[in-house]
Amino acid sequence: MTVNNVVSAMAGIIIMISLLLGAQAISPFAYNSNWLWLTAFVGFNLFQSAFTGFCPAAIIAKRLGAK
Repeated sequence: MTVNNVVSAMAGIIIMISLLLGAQAISPFAYNSNWLWLTAFVGFNLFQSAFTGFCPAAIIAKRLGAK
């Protein structure tokens, strides 16, 4: 996988998990609206990386051996 694919996959997984943990109707045992801050953080990082080129997830993916 390329770095871009790994970053997209990581972002998608983190967003889906945080939405599931923050949604009361889906996950009443783990419902806490603070999980939605994680979703906002990931979205903000994706947005800022489009303009600055700095992406912490890309650095991690490169160190783990992504192309």
